[in-house]
Amino acid sequence: MNVIAKTVFMLKMTTSICKMYKRPFTVCIEGNIGSGKTTFLSHFKEFNNTTVLQEPVELWRNVGGTNLLELMYTDPKRYSFLFQSYVQLTMLQLHTYKSLMPYKIMERSVFSSRCFIENMKRKKLLHDVEVVILEDWYDWCIENADIETDLIVYLRTSPDVVYHRMKTRARKEESLVSLEYLKQLHNIHDEWLYYQTLFTVPAPVLVLDGNKNLEEMVKEFENCKDQIYGKKETEKN
Repeated sequence: MNVIAKTVFMLKMTTSICKMYKRPFTVCIEGNIGSGKTTFLSHFKEFNNTTVLQEPVELWRNVGGTNLLELMYTDPKRYSFLFQSYVQLTMLQLHTYKSLMPYKIMERSVFSSRCFIENMKRKKLLHDVEVVILEDWYDWCIENADIETDLIVYLRTSPDVVYHRMKTRARKEESLVSLEYLKQLHNIHDEWLYYQTLFTVPAPVLVLDGNKNLEEMVKEFENCKDQIYGKKETEKN
């Protein structure tokens, strides 16, 4: 059984289990900064049977009036632990969001927080005790929180492409993000989801080529809709 056939088989099995236990079929969209996650999500907002949850960037920009995202990029040595702690909290809130819809699609996840923690470890931005606290926090989430995921869609995009997209969209906080940083994140995501050698992958992974232009990516999104919902479900919506 090839990788695509195996992924489709696993999707059918998990869809049946979700219906049996009446919880949403949950999909997490993963990838580097600028890999096309938000664009991907926008193609699923038209469905009236799906809860779409975007990465809570606005919360990170306003924590009691403080832009924590900007602080993290400005002084990562000082603010990486604080920022990542808050990211894990807000991502856990998304995972545990109660929805009556049969499908839930999320931008990133508690699981991908580990990619950023790993990068902070490698760059020595975290004290050893900070790493222990973040990993204990992560382990608690895995063992105690309802964050079960049925499919991961990995938008695998080259660092050069995401760097160009990031500069084009020109978010203020990202002005300090370097190409080297994007390369580091790309490698860690690849280790996790493409080669699957870094840490546990919690669900079947569907890898999409995120380097394609928008017109080509729309076709990829349509294929994803068929795989997530099934052709009959897509036609009904």
